[in-house]
Amino acid sequence: MNDSVYFSVLENIKNDEIFNAFLKTNSTGDISDLYSFVGKLINRGYETDFIFYVEKLILADENAVALALAKRQNPSKYAISAYMNDLQKIWQLIKNFDAKGTFFKGHPSVLFDKDGNIANTYLNAVLFYEKYGFGQFAFYKAFSFENGEIIPVKSSPSIRLCDLKNYQNEKQTVCNNILNMLNNLPFEHMLLYGDRGTGKSSTVHAILNEYYESGLRLIEISKENLCELAKIRKAVLGVPLKFIIFIDDFSLSEYDDKVSSLKAALEGSVTSSSNNTMIVATSNRRHIVKESFSERENSIHARDSVEEQLSLSDRFGVTVMFSTTGKNDYLSIISQLASDKKLKTPESEIFALAERWALIKGGRSPRRAKQFIEIAYACEQRGVPIDF
Repeated sequence: MNDSVYFSVLENIKNDEIFNAFLKTNSTGDISDLYSFVGKLINRGYETDFIFYVEKLILADENAVALALAKRQNPSKYAISAYMNDLQKIWQLIKNFDAKGTFFKGHPSVLFDKDGNIANTYLNAVLFYEKYGFGQFAFYKAFSFENGEIIPVKSSPSIRLCDLKNYQNEKQTVCNNILNMLNNLPFEHMLLYGDRGTGKSSTVHAILNEYYESGLRLIEISKENLCELAKIRKAVLGVPLKFIIFIDDFSLSEYDDKVSSLKAALEGSVTSSSNNTMIVATSNRRHIVKESFSERENSIHARDSVEEQLSLSDRFGVTVMFSTTGKNDYLSIISQLASDKKLKTPESEIFALAERWALIKGGRSPRRAKQFIEIAYACEQRGVPIDF
């Protein structure tokens, strides 16, 4: 790390490889350092967009000023002064190094004032933190929990609610509960259950895309990591955003030790306005703890065993069933998706082919409908008959 330049609040950004290379070549003027810096920029695709790269570093930095502003609190005048001095120093370093403005030809600046007015730059930072939060949560919608860490998902599903056809009541129930959380009103944990392909997981991702700019984020956790739920909630407790902790395709065996971890996380109603996490699980089963008939027969306390299993599902305050798609609903979804894709094949032919597709694939569902329409669209674009 280059130690020739000092920052008060933003010292951590010097740990970044590219920014550190910039500071080094700025300090030494050595041609080999310059070539190394430029090479790193080119390899990352920022050779004409370095200012945007630096802005992302600054806005993603987890520091006391950023946290306070994200919480809509006022940092001390000393902290603000130190932060503005760091911004001014960074701006001046870039301007002095890049007299021709090569680094300013990419994205429009989201932080630095184009005239170098540091007060305006600070105001831009305030507005950004208030809208998007700070740290890695400011630049990503979705995250996964891996090896004890919350990791950004750089390419999450782009599906929107308008892409999901029918199931209006189910989607509205989910939306209402999410809006309660976003507005600091009482909300409940949610269980979305029903047959495969009915849109449970897609609804969760669509909700995330719908309300991302309102401060919603998603952390997906596997059932193997359920014992880490407390750790995840603690990690985001001070973050001024709202989080869905998402457990997809969820089920547990009767004697799985993770049952107790989930019960503890779901205990009681979520009524505190300071709580910023909602557990959302999807499952093909209403009662997510699997139990075999033989296990029930051999249980001395069979009734207690059943009640114990039911109590886990009941701890989800909102349960939403995504039911099997009948013929009329299936063809309704087909019609809407075909309209979205502007298919030219007559609807009667589309319906006949869609029914044949469902028969081949073993049933009707929104997923089957989407798969068929994608095939039909591809065939039309290639100018060949719809076939599969």
